[in-house]
Amino acid sequence: MITQFSQLLELVAEAKKVEAVALDTEFFWERTYYPRLGLIQLAVADDECHLIDPLAIDDLRPLGELLANRDVVKIFHDAGQDLTILHRATGIAAENVFDTRLAAGFANLPSTLSLVGLVRELLDIDLAKTETRSNWLRRPLSSEQLEYAKNDVRYLHALRLALLNRIVDPEVKAWLDEELARYDTRADIADGSNRYLSLRVASSLPPTGAAILKQLCDWREDTARARDKPRGHIIPDAGLLAIAHQPPNSIQALHNLGLSSQAISRYGRTIIALCAATEARPEKPVEEKPWRLSAKEKEIYGRLRNTIRLKSQILGMDQALVGNSDELRAVARFLASGVAADDNLRQLAGWRMSFLEDFFHANA
Repeated sequence: MITQFSQLLELVAEAKKVEAVALDTEFFWERTYYPRLGLIQLAVADDECHLIDPLAIDDLRPLGELLANRDVVKIFHDAGQDLTILHRATGIAAENVFDTRLAAGFANLPSTLSLVGLVRELLDIDLAKTETRSNWLRRPLSSEQLEYAKNDVRYLHALRLALLNRIVDPEVKAWLDEELARYDTRADIADGSNRYLSLRVASSLPPTGAAILKQLCDWREDTARARDKPRGHIIPDAGLLAIAHQPPNSIQALHNLGLSSQAISRYGRTIIALCAATEARPEKPVEEKPWRLSAKEKEIYGRLRNTIRLKSQILGMDQALVGNSDELRAVARFLASGVAADDNLRQLAGWRMSFLEDFFHANA
């Protein structure tokens, strides 16, 4: 257990000498916008696991230096959330990341396998997951928590080697490297600008109501982040939708919509002003997906899915990596009309475009 800054310096110095380290985090996340980091696991080798206590060490910058060191591979399983938490804790973004969950999809395994499933599949070891909902901020940690934490990193080195050995096609290996490189440029905080589209009934709103909902979601995101509170503690989704359906022009109107007195007292005038400003300058929100396809687009979409399924089987890849159903609908629409609704459509660049190159040529 690393509880002193001097110990952390020694561990980081040792870790910088090896080819790869395995990392994971444990956190507690109930009443805050940001997760509360409770433990960091670092395995220099399968049989050498260290547990770093962020509650005892205020300065984690040495760990950040390790994360940014491109000479050392950082192995995670399902890296996204861990990278965000570690970036916030150290102030430094990780580079040269290897994600075993992602790599599994390029190694003829599902790209959604849990760590437990992947360890069982490749190493024939059953891991206990009894401490998933533990309070990692409580001290001392129990022996069960410590064992659970070590298990989250002690097999990642072996998993990385096993996965790389399963990828025999050099083109597929290059595609994996390209996808892993995306972690080097990821933002610390995910963009929430289109979060309102995840509210399923948003599509039933008129243009002005949809514009108000978007503005409300953006305001709530900024407010929750600034106050470090869960989004629902600011205004729940149902409250945002009620406001968007019946934009209030008074405090009493907000009470009539069922918002709590505390929320109205704190945010009521801001919400009324936001609604009024948006009604004066209504914005047409981004078109909701998926679109209803024309007959021609449906035909292309069907052939596209079949092509992806067959080629993925031949190459030993998880077809889900190529794109989700919304993206593939967008590709079908692009091939039918020549117009891309999304300039950032992943299938029109990089390895996914290479994967679909023959299909694109055949449907040009």
